[in-house]
Amino acid sequence: MIVVLFGQPCSGKTTLSKYLYDNVYSFDFQIDGDNLREVFKNKDFSKEGRLKNLQKASDIAAYLDNQNYDIIVSVVYPYKEAREYLNSIVPNVKWIYLTYNEPRGRENFHVEDFDKPIGENFLRINTSQVTIEQSIELIKTYINE
Repeated sequence: MIVVLFGQPCSGKTTLSKYLYDNVYSFDFQIDGDNLREVFKNKDFSKEGRLKNLQKASDIAAYLDNQNYDIIVSVVYPYKEAREYLNSIVPNVKWIYLTYNEPRGRENFHVEDFDKPIGENFLRINTSQVTIEQSIELIKTYINE
């Protein structure tokens, strides 16, 4: 099983991913975008640089899934083509799109050309409107569908 939390920086991806990993599910691996950038030394935030990192994240997740591991991924995934790539190599990815309303201090890191998911199969959570606990309950219900 692969569960992906995606959205703009500071939307709650890492917070919710860590909570799910540590407290709720017995995920075998947690893949975080910030950690991947450190490992692969890719500081290129252009579309091409982002797509390169996203393909690596997708390939790692697909490999682990193929080994029957459960993975939670917290990566921005701003481009529809990157999400489609993961969907093409792994069936039944659980996508969770996180958004927020109020400024959180990292808006200058937002991806300006973010392809908001429309018509894709995903759960949308506005983390400005629900608590961490409520978000976790929404995610648990979605994963178990």
